[in-house]
Amino acid sequence: MKLLRVGTAGAERPALLDAEGILRDLSGIVDDIDGALLADAGALGRVRAAAEAGELPALDAEGLRIGPPLGRIGKIVCIGLNYHDHARETGAEPPAEPVIFFKAADTVVGPNDTVLVPRRSTKTDWEVELAVVIGRTARYLESAEEGLAHVAGYAVAHDVSEREFQIERGGTWDKGKNCETFNPLGPWLVTADEIADPQALPLRLWVNAELKQDGTTADQIFPVGEVVRYVSQFMTLYPGDVINTGTPAGVALGRPEPKPFLRAGDVVELEIEGLGRQRQELKDA
Repeated sequence: MKLLRVGTAGAERPALLDAEGILRDLSGIVDDIDGALLADAGALGRVRAAAEAGELPALDAEGLRIGPPLGRIGKIVCIGLNYHDHARETGAEPPAEPVIFFKAADTVVGPNDTVLVPRRSTKTDWEVELAVVIGRTARYLESAEEGLAHVAGYAVAHDVSEREFQIERGGTWDKGKNCETFNPLGPWLVTADEIADPQALPLRLWVNAELKQDGTTADQIFPVGEVVRYVSQFMTLYPGDVINTGTPAGVALGRPEPKPFLRAGDVVELEIEGLGRQRQELKDA
């Protein structure tokens, strides 16, 4: 299923995109698309049955904002340097173990919402990423297969980053990762049963219609199942938690000088095959 949330920010309603591309209202069946729903097999079954029976009312999509496809996100765990080609372009050694950092849940915005360039920023960068949404509580998992079994679904994430704040201002990466609007998510949460192989997904990103990133999740150093297993050794993952699994080559940081960092007025578009497409216009904060 392709689950999503539509409406004004803070007042989104749950919806479903059916096989014919028609937007369907879920608000008569569930309160929201969130961890509680994803952990409830019975509720998900009712959604699926209603969709298959044609019982869901259609929504007029004209002018309707698409919000983040997941509400009440617990935590966003991010994996750094998780593509072989991205490690090469930045001159970094491939990590022996996954690099973990965090984004606050309040960085999440809708897939087509405005992204704000932080004040005094000179190095705002783009990163298309596969987001993994957890559907079952994960603690000390023993295998990558168990890791995949705890995934409820997948979405497109834009891990916007300010490289000066991240790298040149001391401390950890957090200052460059948690600026306002720095995690567009969506348009859909695609349930795991629709993704035959999360390691075979092309992902691309354009800036002002120029292709910048053109990669595949097959290039991940640590695949999805192993990432979930690994993270579960250090923290408990709960339904509704999100893992951003890293970005392929093509970011501004890895390009020759003068590096083409983002500015107000730029337009970024990104997509992952089967998971939908995002578009953001940048403005000054």
